[in-house]
Amino acid sequence: MSASSDGEKTSLAHIWRRNVSASTRGGASDTEGGRAFHQTRLAIWAKLGFLIMLGAFILEAALPFFGLETPRPAVSRNLSLALLVLWGATWLALRWVTLTRTMLGVIDAVIVLVACPVSALSSIFDDPINRHSYMPVLFVLIGSVGRAVFVPSSARRTFLISLGIAVLVPLVAGRFGPTTDLARVLPTESLQIWSIFFSVAAVALATVASRVIYGLRQDVRKALQLGQYTLEEKLGEGGMGTVYRARHAMLRRPTAVKCLPPDKVGESSIERFEREVQNTALLSHPNTVAIFDYGRTPDGIFYYAMEFLDGIDLESLVGDDGPQPPARVVHILKQVCGSLSEAHESGLIHRDIKPANIILCERGGALDVAKVVDFGLVKDLDQADSVTKADTLTGTPFYLSPEAIRGSEVDGRSDLYAVGAVGYYLLCGVNVFEGGTLVEICSHHLHTPPPSPSERLGRELPRGLEAVILACLDKDADRRPQSARELMSRLASEGDSGSWTEEQAKAWWAERRSLFGKARGERESDAEGVSALSVSIEGRLE
Repeated sequence: MSASSDGEKTSLAHIWRRNVSASTRGGASDTEGGRAFHQTRLAIWAKLGFLIMLGAFILEAALPFFGLETPRPAVSRNLSLALLVLWGATWLALRWVTLTRTMLGVIDAVIVLVACPVSALSSIFDDPINRHSYMPVLFVLIGSVGRAVFVPSSARRTFLISLGIAVLVPLVAGRFGPTTDLARVLPTESLQIWSIFFSVAAVALATVASRVIYGLRQDVRKALQLGQYTLEEKLGEGGMGTVYRARHAMLRRPTAVKCLPPDKVGESSIERFEREVQNTALLSHPNTVAIFDYGRTPDGIFYYAMEFLDGIDLESLVGDDGPQPPARVVHILKQVCGSLSEAHESGLIHRDIKPANIILCERGGALDVAKVVDFGLVKDLDQADSVTKADTLTGTPFYLSPEAIRGSEVDGRSDLYAVGAVGYYLLCGVNVFEGGTLVEICSHHLHTPPPSPSERLGRELPRGLEAVILACLDKDADRRPQSARELMSRLASEGDSGSWTEEQAKAWWAERRSLFGKARGERESDAEGVSALSVSIEGRLE
């Protein structure tokens, strides 16, 4: 378990408080995601203003059909038209142009400080009696509270902007609006007092609304903060925890964070979770997912951070693309064997090798890099296993070795059986054995000889590769390849399926990237502007 010193914790807390403080002053986070969120919400506010003004023009055009035509002075119509253009231009600018935080702050303040007084002035030109009614207060209320609801802002900033609206609306209306003799007979002093009262109430309501909404957003952000990581999106969920895409507070690199949910916290669960991260952190093979950090929050949530894998798992690969070329299957399996070789030689067995736990991604410009993930069921051969009992069925039934089903002692050759089952799945597009129940599937693994991939697929496959796959699926562990290194060597020498070239990999990824991008666009939040493809790196027990 990695523990931070008090100085490091103080530094991280200081950085977090500084970000929140800056967010409070400006109404948005200092992060790019916060800026994008602020711009998106401001665009919604501008769009709403545009639609309201457009609706007013449509209503004006429709009134004559109902015999309710009310002629408007040209100056009033021109002011309304100017507001329509102002809101519309602001909406389009916020929708299509990336603006700085400073520009967003200026637009946020200026648009309501201009729109509200001009709207009040337009209504007074429509009917001068509006100067002596509560009409100006209505625009103070709409502008102040509407902005507080739609635009992320601190209570202090909302108060100042709302106060500006409350001052400017009567000032502009009184200075530039038309006069009327009606003022001589109306109790204007009393009306002015009530107008001031309701304007103050509107400012207070907007300030409280902004404080509540903004405070709730900050609470959510704090709730999603795990140590140095801010959780952004749920990627997957499995038996040993939930995986989120996250962002490091200082490094800003994409990260996957796995959390142990509170309902799973118990002595046994914590022990397994700790062993998972500790065992995985011992491994450094490039085809094994890398562990960055491990920690526990003050409220008891256990988590660890690992590299974020931008790619596709083998289960999704076959589901979307069907059986894979033999050369590519050999290319993938050799990488998996490389990862398992280091684990086995370190005294660890994975025990849950399956397509969902192998991710294809791009690393350092290299394509089709396989990453083995989810060591949640790993067993340390050098220690007594007090967490995963010998009489417990652990793993995914479609990829369990006969000895694992029988509850016998397992070793690295059990992982190699699963590698053979994964290779079979990649070649044929179906599992080695299917069944309606767990008992039926397990019975096949124990007693049924697997049909050859060629027979299953209905066409010839490289005989050498078939022989290696079927050797891995032998019921007797002594007749399988005896180590991951041996299996990797046999795949290289006996696979006789050619080589999966870099050009082929580039062509495949180029064709699929557009599909990935489309799927990504459907899942991601426009507010946060995330650009990485989200894939689940958490396997599920079937």
